[in-house]
Amino acid sequence: MFKLFFPGGKPLARNFQLPGRSPVIAENGLVATSHPLASVSALEVLKAGGNAADAAVAAAATLAVVEPQMTGIGGDCFAIVCTPDGTVTGIDGAGRAAAGAHAEWYAENGFTEIPEHSAHAVTVPGAVRGWETLLAVHGTLGFDRLLRDAIRYAEEGYAVAPRVAFDWAKHVETLAKDEGARHHLLIDGKAPRIGQRHRQPALADTLRMIAKNGADAFYTGAIAAEIAATLQAKGGFLTEEDIAACKTSLVNPLEITYQNHELRELPPSGQGMVAMIMLNLLDLMEARRHPDLSAERYHCEIEAARLAYSVRDAWLSDPDVMPVAAEKLISRDFAETLAVQFDPAKRNQLLTLPGLPNSDTVYLSIVDRDRMAVSFINSLYGDFGAQIVTPESGITLQNRGNCFSADPNHPNAIGPRKRPLHTIIPAMVTKDGLPAISFGVMGGSYQPMGHAHVLGNMLDYGMDPQAAIDHPRVFWDDEGVIRAEDGLPGDVAEKLRAMGHPVAPATGPRGGGQAVVIDRETGFLIGGSDPRKDGCALGW
Repeated sequence: MFKLFFPGGKPLARNFQLPGRSPVIAENGLVATSHPLASVSALEVLKAGGNAADAAVAAAATLAVVEPQMTGIGGDCFAIVCTPDGTVTGIDGAGRAAAGAHAEWYAENGFTEIPEHSAHAVTVPGAVRGWETLLAVHGTLGFDRLLRDAIRYAEEGYAVAPRVAFDWAKHVETLAKDEGARHHLLIDGKAPRIGQRHRQPALADTLRMIAKNGADAFYTGAIAAEIAATLQAKGGFLTEEDIAACKTSLVNPLEITYQNHELRELPPSGQGMVAMIMLNLLDLMEARRHPDLSAERYHCEIEAARLAYSVRDAWLSDPDVMPVAAEKLISRDFAETLAVQFDPAKRNQLLTLPGLPNSDTVYLSIVDRDRMAVSFINSLYGDFGAQIVTPESGITLQNRGNCFSADPNHPNAIGPRKRPLHTIIPAMVTKDGLPAISFGVMGGSYQPMGHAHVLGNMLDYGMDPQAAIDHPRVFWDDEGVIRAEDGLPGDVAEKLRAMGHPVAPATGPRGGGQAVVIDRETGFLIGGSDPRKDGCALGW
């Protein structure tokens, strides 16, 4: 029986009479993405001699074509890289608001929020510049090789996967309102069906330009001019100068210790600190003493999340203007001030309901032969972003600006060249100074709670990464109802109700996720990919 390295972990085998999948175990490299075609793109790069950074860009580019509702070159990206010697680097590929975007203008013109399907929600796409930076710092190959699969799928077409088709069908009416979206994302006015071929030849041409001339082909010249013109025609403020000014930041990840492992998350404007606050609280609550599939454990997670997310809503913003340092908020001392509001027997009815920015994204995790680990996330934010597509270049533009507040007095208020609150968060875990777990959980606001839940499954309950990802999830909706996935036993839901939580069945899956574990005891890699998406883990 395969044994994991986790402290207290037990060798676990799933019930092979029930639906599910085993973790993937390999030695020379392992990839886990949300789409099979992207997993193959990444694995082929590894087998050809590329490293984890190279493979991550290849996978992200393929995903930008075959999961167009979740990601694209018109979005942002973030990454955490851990080299074999344990050196950890963060890459912040967040784009910024237009220089001409002022909160006062929005307030004067009656905006109470930044509309999700509007030119005002479009921030500068940071993804392509982020890919370039990742390769410059850690890669060995260029765009000409790594975008090859993405170009082919965009030009020749690909079969639409089941989860992709499920999401696509919900947005036909709104996509049809935009000229570019109607042309590039609908087929005869309809969303493509499962297994139907979808082509994006204009996007293929755009990717060819990037492959030939680098990221500058995106941020200057005809492509940037068309992005700016498209948005300005719809009332937006983004200019060619704003796009050309896009820069990627190398950042030092935040760090806390949990179960004798070091968890790294990127600093704001991402919400990685929320996962860290949660884990500090769960440690103080001693949540791990409860069985993994118990009402008491879920009660701890729900209450810890409500506390941590309230901190997010009060203070999280562009780090240049954030009123409280993230390092203070992830401290044990700060968690202790929050923990006094926790009642182990019942829901705290005095807590206000945190807001719920809702997004879609792709996450991927890759570890190579040398044990470089890359935790990588790329997103358009909402389904198909702002649902604005450039007519000539075929770029779907993100709506990350929807996360800004329209209140001029809020730290996260929209402002000139500010970064909005970001929901997307990659994570990295080290043990004894070496890379141990590269993981992430998708799903908009759910992501910090997903990080805490999945990491707890591995470190507290000894689950392999696939079992940890498969495990039933809960999260609240816009009305504050705790939505429980089908896998949560009825008696657990009933006990949560008795503790004061309004529990009801989930209307859809909670997020997605991927993870790759480095087992130092055996030398093998262990990977898992979320069944809530179409993807898979592959190794060699």
